[in-house]
Amino acid sequence: MERFMIGQFGKYNRLKQQRDFRSTFYGVEATSIESEVDILSLAEDLKSGNYKLCVHFPLRAGKWRLRDPQYLSKDPEARRQSYQYMNEEFEYIKDIGVHYVLIHYPKPVLLDPGLDRSNWRFSDETEYCDVNAYSDGEFLEQSEEFFKFFTDMSERYNFTPVIEFDALNRYIYENHGLINLLEKYPRLRVCLDIARLHLQDKTDPGFDGYKIARQYARFAEVIHLSNVKVDENLEKNHYPALRNLAPEDGWADVEAYLGIINNENSSFKVLFEHRSDLISDEQLEDCYRWINEILEK
Repeated sequence: MERFMIGQFGKYNRLKQQRDFRSTFYGVEATSIESEVDILSLAEDLKSGNYKLCVHFPLRAGKWRLRDPQYLSKDPEARRQSYQYMNEEFEYIKDIGVHYVLIHYPKPVLLDPGLDRSNWRFSDETEYCDVNAYSDGEFLEQSEEFFKFFTDMSERYNFTPVIEFDALNRYIYENHGLINLLEKYPRLRVCLDIARLHLQDKTDPGFDGYKIARQYARFAEVIHLSNVKVDENLEKNHYPALRNLAPEDGWADVEAYLGIINNENSSFKVLFEHRSDLISDEQLEDCYRWINEILEK
């Protein structure tokens, strides 16, 4: 279980830390922490136990009008503000010491016309646009600009840069342009979110979640793990990945996804991005046990 992590969102929840964390775990992924006291306390507690602090951007809450920078925006001012926002947050974490920084990609999200958008949550209408607003070349050119910046910042501040796939568009899953960029910027790594892949697999007729898992497994730094039930409606978002949740009932086939990724890459971390308060202590322990069994196969 030395590859396992838990998340801390909004504040340093010590009760969650005591219940969910195990001495054999790798560390904690923190995001949008409202208090600097909590940030420093979490960092110090992890450091004292020789655990890693990782950041799901941003580490600090409320420093821009949105959580995610819009580095692909058509609006030059939004792009400028986004890069300034990232610069300021990277400068803040430089003395804290973090293993990786994860940023959602792409932003804004480029949505294919055939995608059912009703189950994708966006806090602002500027967070998404139609994929046809960008050409393939324009999308990749602006992506490379961001990748180079993110890589340069990671070298300056000594962290691993990670992009987490949001809803994926045809420029990503129908050609090799993004793979070529990841090979060009080898420091850059990827986060695959099992629940997101499952949701798009069930709602986007042009998307194959298992194919994406296979294509990008070798670039994976971390897997965000939770489950979600998708049939006529989306139910139980961020539900823990339990062994008794059957794919035929609409749940993600967690074992299949992790098996595909683990077959290509045995060094990624697993971040349990679930609501552990929905299950008992015994179920939580079995969740950890089951995922460990899958990875050890």
